[in-house]
Amino acid sequence: MKTRDKIVHASLELFNEHGERSITTNHIATHLGISPGNLYYHFRNKEDIIRSIFTLYQQHLDSGFQPYQDKKVDVDLLIGYFDALFYTLWQFRFMYSNLVIILGRDPELNKQYTQIQKQVLARSSNILNKLKQDGVLTIEDRDITPLADTIRMVACFWISNRLTHSETTVITKTSLYEGLLRVLMLFRAYASDDAKPTFMRLEQHYQTLAQTEQQAD
Repeated sequence: MKTRDKIVHASLELFNEHGERSITTNHIATHLGISPGNLYYHFRNKEDIIRSIFTLYQQHLDSGFQPYQDKKVDVDLLIGYFDALFYTLWQFRFMYSNLVIILGRDPELNKQYTQIQKQVLARSSNILNKLKQDGVLTIEDRDITPLADTIRMVACFWISNRLTHSETTVITKTSLYEGLLRVLMLFRAYASDDAKPTFMRLEQHYQTLAQTEQQAD
């Protein structure tokens, strides 16, 4: 792995573990065993590193949330989407826990994030529309994009909600599975009669994973 990529991944790890605000470029350099000068050769400052992390975030969204084509809608297909959502929340949890502040201090990043979310909304709406066409969801056409936007809202702000509206001080995988189950509640509300057993199986699957993680904590 190139030094630049090592810096990005090490920064992501440290931000997630300790919080972005408490980590400096010197911490990152020390963690990697390189000089601050070496780090500054690749990145001007911490904001520059965060922009690269957001690019990594965008690449994951691009690969994980594409509308399916010519596939049978079953539990495995849907798990693929929900696992991708879980991975996004966990892998970039520092960002979701402090999103307003991070975007507020960097107009360039704010613009990049806004564009990313427009693309996410369009892809999510296409996925929901395809699920409707395949008889999985029962929903009016006019409600597809608002539902996609509501799902996105729950996902994006679940972490900050847990940090500000509960006694949670550290985000765990258990708390993220709880958020995933809330998203599944939205899907179940629009599930067709034939698809309801599939969503019930999905809920059981993620409830089991949440319980397993809770026992491990």
